[in-house]
Amino acid sequence: MLNDEYWSKLEKILLQESIDNKRNLRMTVEGILYRMRVGCPWRDLPRVFGCRNSIYKRFNAWSLSRKWLNIFKALAVDPDWEWRFMDGSYVKAHQHSAGAASQESQAIGKSRAGNTTRIHLAVDGYGLPVEFEITGGEVNDCSAAPDLIARLPDAKTIVADKGYDSEWLREQITKKGAQAVIPGKRNSSKGNADMDWGLYQYRHLVENAFARLKQYRAIATRYDKLKRNYESMVAIACGYLWLPM
Repeated sequence: MLNDEYWSKLEKILLQESIDNKRNLRMTVEGILYRMRVGCPWRDLPRVFGCRNSIYKRFNAWSLSRKWLNIFKALAVDPDWEWRFMDGSYVKAHQHSAGAASQESQAIGKSRAGNTTRIHLAVDGYGLPVEFEITGGEVNDCSAAPDLIARLPDAKTIVADKGYDSEWLREQITKKGAQAVIPGKRNSSKGNADMDWGLYQYRHLVENAFARLKQYRAIATRYDKLKRNYESMVAIACGYLWLPM
């Protein structure tokens, strides 16, 4: 998945994150990307990528130190902050993702689809991911939105669907100096008289981003037991979308 141009760009960022430039580093990263694309167990990685256990251990260590999140942020260069689009999407949690040997919450919750994880995503005016949050499937959009919005730089407009219809959420957006383009629900007393429907139609950009992320099987279905490892997989996928930019 990494041509010479992509690898040259990515390698510099890996070295900035104090990742050892070992001889097999490129094949290690290719093995991680392969697993992201096909969603196979780590033990089923083809031998061409090297020792499967070593690849998993390196991925897990970089995940523990949040290097993948830092790499994603380093790749997201010069986003368009004028408009921001937000949405959430359910991800089915595979049975293999259960049973983590930890007392901490691993962001797997019950929803109508069973055991699920939810990705809360924000994209820029180009439709490229700039921030995300991983929660259990039982967490709705409004509950996760405040933390997500707080981590975003100031923008002129934040666009979201009616799942984010909340007055206190609109107040938070207004306090950041942005306009909230969020339609009211059917039972809303405020109505939609001040809605910018022309701008709202571009909300498909965040839906397109989800479609691009979910073309990778390890994103579309959660196989990772640990929240931080699944979060790292999403960060890798988001960063990969930025590589051609």
